Amino acid sequence: MKQVLIIDDATTVRMYHRQILNEAGFAVDECINGVEALEKALSVRYDLFIVDVNMPKMDGLTFLRELRARGEVHQAPAIMVSTEAEERDHEAAFAAGANFYLTKPTKPGALARAAALLTGGTP
Repeated sequence: MKQVLIIDDATTVRMYHRQILNEAGFAVDECINGVEALEKALSVRYDLFIVDVNMPKMDGLTFLRELRARGEVHQAPAIMVSTEAEERDHEAAFAAGANFYLTKPTKPGALARAAALLTGGTP
């Protein structure tokens, strides 16, 4: 079973994403900010990261840059999820190391398909 880490400071968003990903066959862990997520990512091998942009302590863009700087072992794909929908927001996410970008509120099918595609599963 593929292991996913959801990183979002909103409890309801984490629960929503967890339900979608569990139903799609993923095992899910959660964190409330980039600092906590970076600590987990350095000790657990995840197959995918679902990352919010705006969070306290360490935002999603900083988390991805820090994670990607840690070497090949931390290159699992990442889906950036945000309420920010401008082109510059997408560009910033991809520059930080995101592989996919979804705008909140995410549609269940879109999140499940992106997760499956990025982890080598069937959408």
